[in-house]
This record gives sequence, C-alpha cells and structure tokens, in this order.
Amino acid sequence: MKVLLTGCAGFIGARTSKILLDEGHEVVGLDNFNDYYDVRVKEFRAAELVRLEGFELHRVDLEDRAAISALFEAHDFDAVINLAARAGVRASIEDPFVYVTTNTMGSLNLLHEMQKHGVQKYVMASTSSLYADAPMPFEETANVTRPVSPYAASKLGAEALAYSYSHLYGIDVAIVRYFTVFGPAGRPDMSPFRFIEWVRRGQPIRLFGDGSQTRDFTYIDDIAHGTLAALNVKGFEVINLGGGNTPLSINTMIEVIGNELGKKPVIDYLEVNRADMKDTSACVAKADELLGWKPRVTPLDGFKKTVAWHRENESWLNGVSL
Repeated sequence: MKVLLTGCAGFIGARTSKILLDEGHEVVGLDNFNDYYDVRVKEFRAAELVRLEGFELHRVDLEDRAAISALFEAHDFDAVINLAARAGVRASIEDPFVYVTTNTMGSLNLLHEMQKHGVQKYVMASTSSLYADAPMPFEETANVTRPVSPYAASKLGAEALAYSYSHLYGIDVAIVRYFTVFGPAGRPDMSPFRFIEWVRRGQPIRLFGDGSQTRDFTYIDDIAHGTLAALNVKGFEVINLGGGNTPLSINTMIEVIGNELGKKPVIDYLEVNRADMKDTSACVAKADELLGWKPRVTPLDGFKKTVAWHRENESWLNGVSL
C-alpha cells in the first residue's frame, strides 16, 4: 500500500511508520514539527525514518488546506492514518483554539480530500480522555458527549466528522482510542518520559496529586500494531487500544523507575488539575474480537525497556527540555 501517515515524527506516528516500512509498504509522512515539546525528540525520530527505503517526508501543517490538497493530487493513496494532533489535557485549557484547528479542522481537511480522491480507508487516533466520569473499565459504548477538556472536545469533534464522512461516502473508518501510551522515544510532556529524566538527572519529580491515581499504561509497539490492524475495519468502528484493564498507579511507575535507575526519586507534590482523570481502565474485548489484538508487553516490562532506552541515549537527552 501507499499510506499517508500524519504526525509521522510523533511518538506513535514514528513507530507506526517504521512497522509499515518493515512490511514493505510506502509511507508518505506528514508532520509540522511544532514546538509543543522539544523538537529535538521529533528530529531524532524523523532522522531514523528518512534513512529507510519507501519513506517520503513532508514538513506540512495539517491545517494547511492547500498543502494537503497538493499531497492528494501528487499521490494515489490507499489509506490515511491520522496520528497528527495537539495532545495534552492541561495545555488545551491554556490554548484551546489550536486544539480545535488542528485536531478537528485538520481532520476535516483530510476527510474532504479523501472523499474527493476516492480514498476509502481512514484510521484516526483518539483518546481515553473522552471517558471522563464513565464507569470502568471504559467501553466504547459509553456516553462521551460531555468532555471535560478542550483536548477531549476537539477529538470528539474529529470523531463525529469521521462518522459523517463514513455515512455519506462509504469510507471505512476506524477510530482508535489510546490509553496512556509509553515507551522508548516517547513524548517529553508525558509523565513516563519526564519522570525517568527527572530521576536520572537527580531532579525532583513534579507530581500532580498524591500518586494514587491509576493509568492503563500501553506500550508503544502494542499501540502501533493495533493501529495498523485497524486498517482492516469495515464501515465505522470505535475501538479501545489499552492495557486491558490492568491499570497501575503513578506511585508504582515511580517506584519501578527508581529501581531501574538505582536512584531514590524525590517528589514535589502539586495540586491535582481538575481536567485530569483520576483513573483509566480499558475494556479491549472489541479490539480482540475485530482486530485479533491484545496487548503483549506488560507495563512493568515496558517501563524497563523505556528506562534502558533513556540510559542508552543520555548523551543527547540531557539537553532535552521537560
């Protein structure tokens, strides 16, 4: 296949692109390399991709309708995997406008061009943040019409548009809702990356809350494979990709990080943010049924792999802003 993959220099996008290339597909990668987090991490991921056969990089913003249109005119895509997004609950409260223009309007730009050019396969990344206040484990049938952050609201808008285009034009759509993705070359704005670096550098961890909150941590390789499996979906489906109802507390993650680094973490406790979810837990029965997908890497094994990557790359990670 020839696949347009947006957010190719992002955490999930880079790993998904690599697997596609390993399987012999062509990837046209799009990324705007914005500075939401330290761009050096994105450049690191992109540098590994551009060395691979079958990969073509475009430094393009998803919001640029003319540039997106030009890409569809120049290529005959078999599928679109939309992993480009403004992420982060807290940052969306500070600047909600860019979340709507990127996550919602940017998704519309892709869907519009897909309809014009007859591209019939669309996979879009969404978020477990939509499940605020739903009973756990979170199921895809839960009512998610009351998002508690602009980030979640922007993703809900993108999901709704995808449904509209599936209904009107027969596009096969898979919405994959991710649960706390972590692993090597992760996002510096997320707690696994930050906590490992703070402990490794001998700096205090800035922890919102008391650490008893839990997350359904999901390893990057599992997420990437689940995302690609979603290309086989027919019609319109929303599918959880998470750890499978095996959440860990933030305190447990900190303990594992300290043990792997051989250092005792120092913690600065901060007030809980109202937009943060207390706990997350995914029901992944639908992913198993439709995609034959289950997470294979346990959070504890994943944290060990992630810490090892940070130690191997400490020479340049020392300069990364957190």
